[in-house]
Amino acid sequence: MPRRTPRNVLFDKLRTPRRLTGFLKTASVCVLVAGVLSPLTQAAAAESATTSNDYCGGQCSDILPPGENGNATLAQILLNQAFGTQPSHAEDQLGPYANLATGYSALTDAKINTFFNDASFGVPSDQVASTEKPAGRSDVTIVRDKKTGVPHITGTTRYGTEFGAGYAAAEDRLWLMDVFRHVGRGQLTTFAGGAAANQGLEQQFYRNAPYTEADLQAQIDNAVANNGARGQQALADANAYLAGINSYIDASDSGRYFPGEYVLTGHKDSITNAGTIDHFKITDLVALGSVVGSLFGSGGGGEVNNALSLIAAQSKYGVAEGTKVWESFRERNDAEAVLTVHNGESFPYASKPDDPQGEALPDPGSVTQEPLVYDRTGSAATASATGASTTAARTTLGSAKRGMSNALVVSGKYTASGHPIAVFGPQTGYFAPQLLMLQEIQGPGISARGASFAGLSMYVELGRGQDYSWSATTSGQDIIDTYAVELCQDDSHYLYHGTCTAMDKVEQKNAWKPTTADGTAAGSYTMRVWRTKYGPVEYRATVGGKKVAYTTLRSSYLHEADSIIGFQMLNDPDHVKGPKDFQSAAQHINYTFNWFYADSQHTAYYNSGDNPVRASGVDAEFPVWAQPAYEWRNWDPATNTADYTPASAHPNSVDQDYYVSWNNKQAKDYTTAPWGDGSVHRGNLLEDRVKKLVAAGGVTRTKLVQAMADAALADLRAEDVLPKLLKVINSSPVTDSTAAAAVNKLQVWVTAGARRTETSAGSKAYANADAIRILDAWWPLLVKAEFEPGLGSDLYTAFTDNLPVDEAPSAGHGPTGSHAGSSFQYGWWSYVDKDIRSVLGESVQGPLAQQYCGGSLSACRDSLISTLKQAAGLTAAQVYPADDQCSAGDQWCADSIVQRTLGGIKHGKISWQNRPTFQQVVEYTSHR
Repeated sequence: MPRRTPRNVLFDKLRTPRRLTGFLKTASVCVLVAGVLSPLTQAAAAESATTSNDYCGGQCSDILPPGENGNATLAQILLNQAFGTQPSHAEDQLGPYANLATGYSALTDAKINTFFNDASFGVPSDQVASTEKPAGRSDVTIVRDKKTGVPHITGTTRYGTEFGAGYAAAEDRLWLMDVFRHVGRGQLTTFAGGAAANQGLEQQFYRNAPYTEADLQAQIDNAVANNGARGQQALADANAYLAGINSYIDASDSGRYFPGEYVLTGHKDSITNAGTIDHFKITDLVALGSVVGSLFGSGGGGEVNNALSLIAAQSKYGVAEGTKVWESFRERNDAEAVLTVHNGESFPYASKPDDPQGEALPDPGSVTQEPLVYDRTGSAATASATGASTTAARTTLGSAKRGMSNALVVSGKYTASGHPIAVFGPQTGYFAPQLLMLQEIQGPGISARGASFAGLSMYVELGRGQDYSWSATTSGQDIIDTYAVELCQDDSHYLYHGTCTAMDKVEQKNAWKPTTADGTAAGSYTMRVWRTKYGPVEYRATVGGKKVAYTTLRSSYLHEADSIIGFQMLNDPDHVKGPKDFQSAAQHINYTFNWFYADSQHTAYYNSGDNPVRASGVDAEFPVWAQPAYEWRNWDPATNTADYTPASAHPNSVDQDYYVSWNNKQAKDYTTAPWGDGSVHRGNLLEDRVKKLVAAGGVTRTKLVQAMADAALADLRAEDVLPKLLKVINSSPVTDSTAAAAVNKLQVWVTAGARRTETSAGSKAYANADAIRILDAWWPLLVKAEFEPGLGSDLYTAFTDNLPVDEAPSAGHGPTGSHAGSSFQYGWWSYVDKDIRSVLGESVQGPLAQQYCGGSLSACRDSLISTLKQAAGLTAAQVYPADDQCSAGDQWCADSIVQRTLGGIKHGKISWQNRPTFQQVVEYTSHR
């Protein structure tokens, strides 16, 4: 199928100056170009921030491509579009980040900061690029370093510190912050233009969080009221942060150095300066938080799809055998799954009940997806617009969320220095500007450096403190349940505890017209969500002949602001003094994340999220009736609060020999919502490498970075499944010349390490390119041939709706899309692995309920050879079709990472790596 290039980009169609005829006069362009330099370029002789509170000994590093500077004036945008010139610090971290792919094999500790930034506190006096006192305040200073332009904010008062953090955020990400506060309200198209990708993006988030302004404010009020002094401090910090943002807006507006995107989208006039940039308000922070939580921290959902595949399985095999087959593909608690907590400790959650109660499975053929968009006009009614809506709905409603992020943490017992080492970070995608921003904040009660989501950077969210570092990966445990509400009176009323109750209709009307940045023709539509006490309506169906609406209830719904307390604690040196303090902070974060910690003596792990206590007998995999007996325990619909599992029931650990996480299963008996936690998972790429290092001992920062970087280039299918496929094929001599040649190429690639890597730095051509092409073509063919005959087309299709077949770097399917880096999270590798091992007669723990590949070794071999020959005959142009980034057949380009434009500045492609976007390398030498 054609690859789906990520198009949630605001400026893909930004015209070059040659097409801006009449928009800007030549003289005015010259004036603007002359004013490109920021007014804050004075070299500072100010002192660097104190480093007496830094216990890392120069051994903390980080990186965040493309660069710290995410703002650009109109002149800078025009120069970038015309000549490719980059604003200062817009992409100076992209090269070092990209170069690790070819440079890691020769890495030494002394060379680490060739590929990373020095993340020590403060700025040496000879490295100070600029110093400013925002708004002339005497209680805060922002120092920027020469190498990366990262803001180092030092305050003498708490208010001044947070004011400076807001000011620096606006300096570096104002346009992006504005974009995402509109995304969080479902208002992106009205603000930035009606491109189909923009329509899809706002629909994706509005379906998840259809909040009114009152809802947003209530979340602030509740978070403050329920958290005592820390809640009050968070409110004060947020208000100071907002004051800093708004001060910069005013200064840049009057000084005419605001982001040029405001002109290109029609919000400001480049000649008269007419127009406004709206001040930020506290509810904007909740809107921003809802986007982050929805993207990375809301595990669960997919119960309706699960029900549909179960029904298909039971239709194919009968109820008993169909259920057995379904459970074997679901792999709720697969004995061969890689685990983060691997010491055998059990943390039961969302397990299959012995006697399921309250299930509300739909009648076959009755399910319809609830429409979100109504009254389409103009460009909202085009095929591309409706296609974007379909993709957005699929992304929102399935359980295969964007996982991303990885962590490698080794106890000091196994390192050369005796101190723990960590290489970890979030895999948040690649954007221009990046969603995250770097900063250092030093002030009363705050001492941290690291990354924060733009517009939420009153605290460092992932980074380091004085003598400890922390990071996170997406965990995906199920905090979303689907309820079947029985309809009464009409389609907008439902039974709540026996009373016919009206649904709450929430609407957002959007309209747009062409702008210089987005020439999409005028259009409009209305997004409409029907809300119940059990959450928004997502599907309609009948159950036993009764009309129902399926709703989704998320434990973090109406609680997007709650996690601010946990982040506040992580930034507080008086709170975090060791691993238990770290875990207590993470317990205050209701997003579904895996949190990791390292200091000079200890490592730790904690899985966060408000895990609801379900009623006895409720199976979290399927829809249940919206009745008191099946509700979360002590659930209050007015506040969406309930009983949650205690912290001790969440997977947690201190000082395990090592931890790895790549969105894999957390611990024994801890069921996550996405499918695919089986015998082969991309977490194995880390597990195998780190386990080997720990067994040998003497782990160093270099060795752990190399393990990460090597896994980042590995093809999971080739490393962990292909050898078994070749074993079947080679069980008899391969006499067909086409098949034999393909087998030889694949074997040579496996022997060389099964990596997708350039022949040399910058060659833009892969070593073993033919083998890679063959496997990319072969995988979907062999999976279909292996499983569809046995499952039947209906069940095979239903299972592929639960779990995509493949997620290779060049694949346009799966939840990540093309050119996005993150790969191999979702796919049928475990199914193929278990089935092929069964065919070979090898031991399989938790096998599939039936054998699928041909029914015998000989028949399986014939099927594999047939599909292999078919794949080998496909040309590169057929395997890698053209898209808006690459010409047909360009294998390297098809895999390449693109910094998806969210503003006016564009960057070049980099070679594929499967690694965190923001990443830390840390080894502390001492402790307070």
